[in-house]
Amino acid sequence: MDISLILEVLLALGAGVLLNLTPCVLPVIPIKVRVILRAAGEKPAARALSAGLFAAGSRVVFSPLGLATALLHLQWGVLFQSQTVLTGLVIILLVMAVMNFTGRGLPIPSAIAKMSGGRFAEPLISGLVSALLSTPCTGPLLSGILVFALTRPTVDIVMIFIAIGLGMALPYAILLLKPGLLDRLPRGGAWTDVVRQSFGWLLAGAAIFFAQSLVPAMLDKALWFSLVVGIMLWVFATSFRAADHASRWAAPLSSLPSLALVYLSAGIWPAPSQGIPWQPLKAAQITEIASLHRPALVEFTAQWCLNCRFLEKTVYRDSRVVQALRAGRVVPLQVDLTRPNPELQQLLAAYGGDGLPFVAILDRHGRKIDHLSGLFTADALLGDLNAIHR
Repeated sequence: MDISLILEVLLALGAGVLLNLTPCVLPVIPIKVRVILRAAGEKPAARALSAGLFAAGSRVVFSPLGLATALLHLQWGVLFQSQTVLTGLVIILLVMAVMNFTGRGLPIPSAIAKMSGGRFAEPLISGLVSALLSTPCTGPLLSGILVFALTRPTVDIVMIFIAIGLGMALPYAILLLKPGLLDRLPRGGAWTDVVRQSFGWLLAGAAIFFAQSLVPAMLDKALWFSLVVGIMLWVFATSFRAADHASRWAAPLSSLPSLALVYLSAGIWPAPSQGIPWQPLKAAQITEIASLHRPALVEFTAQWCLNCRFLEKTVYRDSRVVQALRAGRVVPLQVDLTRPNPELQQLLAAYGGDGLPFVAILDRHGRKIDHLSGLFTADALLGDLNAIHR
């Protein structure tokens, strides 16, 4: 069982649920559910069928999106290594951030929102329409999911996007099965506008994350620091101007995802421990691995790989992992694939890797005995390190 895939699917499911909290979707939830209930009747079997059809309609939107992403998967790493592509991506993210701050979204034709159907066609069409109506607010959430998903195999990517669609439909399905909960549903208000604005900071953080590969290290730190200052000023100003209790709490709470992105990506806070003392591995040094006569841990990483940053903040700073490396006299080697390098990419393929993050565990003769890819735990890495000398 792939633990990292399970975690990413759950993350995608949660992101889909959160789409229903955006100002694009929240105001229409009671309307859509009442329309579905009116069309399907109130019998439990009919409501259950309607819930399934609604989920199917949502998947109709997100499944093709996942398939399109999967078709680009084989070349995505190369795209991220292109300065032109990264520059374009940064510009797009910044434009989307400005759109969030100014309250502008992608235009949705009014005819789409008025689509209707027969008794059981209505739930299917309503699920489709609700997913379409979420598109102006999906950018901040889907951009984060993409960073995780694009390092996965094709089938996994499609599963992750289907999970987004299911998460999007989940609140509707619950309301269909338990219509008494409809009266307790939070109503849209000023707080939803605060949440929308907070997505702008998340998009700005994503732009800085990808810009790290384009700017000098000193400017990199300055950009992250400026983002934190901007978020803090926005939280204080928004909370001070808020006229209701919900909006005052919405500002600090909705800023947490952006601050989490800064923490994972910037490294502007002091680390609790030194972590693994990686040694850079250059293309010219590949042939020297076998002559080390010591076990080796070869990590493949890149500045645009958020999964890699997460591992650096967690697994690679685990004191048990660091101690196991020292006790086993394991040489930690790090391969940076931020920029294109055919020799290093061939090494990744030779070890059985097709995406980042990827770690190969080698014996004292330079032969691979195991590898870990995607997100993994410190215990998984410890198990491989302890098996080197068996």
